[in-house]
Amino acid sequence: MIVIIKPDPDAVTRYAYDFVRAKLTAKPNLVLGLPTGSTPQRLYKALAEGCRKGEVDFSRVHTFNLDEYIGLAPDHPQSYFHFMRVNLFDHVNLPPTNIHFLSGLPDDVETHCEDYERQIRDLGGIDLQILGIGRDGHIGFNEPTSSLCSRTRDKTLTRDTIEDNRRFFENEDEVPRWALTMGVGTILAARDLLVLATGRAKAEAIAAMVEGPLTAMCTASALQMHPRARVVCDEAAAAKLDHDEYYRWMQENDFRMRGVLEAGRSRKPKK
Repeated sequence: MIVIIKPDPDAVTRYAYDFVRAKLTAKPNLVLGLPTGSTPQRLYKALAEGCRKGEVDFSRVHTFNLDEYIGLAPDHPQSYFHFMRVNLFDHVNLPPTNIHFLSGLPDDVETHCEDYERQIRDLGGIDLQILGIGRDGHIGFNEPTSSLCSRTRDKTLTRDTIEDNRRFFENEDEVPRWALTMGVGTILAARDLLVLATGRAKAEAIAAMVEGPLTAMCTASALQMHPRARVVCDEAAAAKLDHDEYYRWMQENDFRMRGVLEAGRSRKPKK
């Protein structure tokens, strides 16, 4: 696992943008896994601006989102599909047919989740999965105690997650109790992982993910097993890392990343 520590959220976003841009340039038909949340929201704004400037091209990209609330229609203002449409999909040249999304109103949950996994397989798997991380170390909606081999399925949300989401809904009864989510095993099958985290509230989760034991109580810790996982966080989110000096040394001497970014900057997106 490579840990990149940046001074602030803006620097995290710049790094993430350069990384994604390089991947899009190298493979125009990239299969991209996407999360929701305030941290990736900054990245989506940068990607939208990059598309406007002609720096990135989504015309051949396919996207798969991590999760969706059960019970919310796509046009519900708190659905994750609505979030993605407002923050990214409406602002880049991504064909609607290339957007793959879990439905909050599936006819049959098990069949729908199996079909989502099949769609991923049919496109050759996810090339780059972008992730956020919850305060308790969950990824997607893989709450503590989730199987580290799990695939796309339905999950009951924890009380803490429900409480965190309550501010987005006028009525407490409207807060979703269940969600569909890619499993930890689905996430680990991606070729590259890019985890973004900012703010002091994520410091304990980042430390548990990077330096803690491999445990289902912190599902993000499973990323320790991935050969190409990259964590990009700001100083606040890195505050509880014990080996931050080594991570900074790695960052200064990361010749692989320098080559990727230089290649991305020197080449225009392929049509």
